[in-house]
Amino acid sequence: MSRPRDHQVEITPEVLLKAYACGIFPMAESAEDPGLYWIEPERRGVIPLHGFHIPDRLARTVRSDRFEIRVDHDFDAVMDGCAAPAPGRTKTWINARIRKLYCDLHARGFCHSVEAWEDGKLVGGLYGVRLGRAFFGESMFHTSRDASKVALVHLVARLRKGGFALLDTQFITDHLRSFGAVEVTRRQYTRLLAQALDGEGNFYCWPPGEAICGAVCLQSISQTS
Repeated sequence: MSRPRDHQVEITPEVLLKAYACGIFPMAESAEDPGLYWIEPERRGVIPLHGFHIPDRLARTVRSDRFEIRVDHDFDAVMDGCAAPAPGRTKTWINARIRKLYCDLHARGFCHSVEAWEDGKLVGGLYGVRLGRAFFGESMFHTSRDASKVALVHLVARLRKGGFALLDTQFITDHLRSFGAVEVTRRQYTRLLAQALDGEGNFYCWPPGEAICGAVCLQSISQTS
């Protein structure tokens, strides 16, 4: 379900955070369209943090430390990667207003990137919004096989260690289902969101500049709480 299109009204970072707290998020029709839509899906995609599934082959890739994972090292470059055309995705919904809003949220400490680097080059990653104990995944990209998947695994490890309760994927795809993502009704999502907004997760449970190896990441995910 989408809400009215908004061409003119200024959306501030504060308004955006209030929208997330109500279960609403913005999208654009395309990168060229300056308008935004407020979206409130009837069914929402979430990845249960304690039901996260890692395929064996991907676990081996994570453990190999083929990628160096950095957090909030180059947020703008991650936005560039997510906005760029890619195989199977010739258009992007990240327009200038979306980019500015999320960069402003990042500057305020409410939006984060998890980045995969290979041979000194950014080859994949994701970004999303943090609020309370909820993390709202926005977009991901890769130019090297498995780069965004490994970034997602590291994100889940960080969220689990940091005491988060909700990983919102907005919508669900077969790709996300392979990690254990499920769809919930709007009523179920509202309840999960309310619980996640009670308290504060620690996204920097591992400091931004601290390199986390794949073995530590997988151990964090395998631990029960």
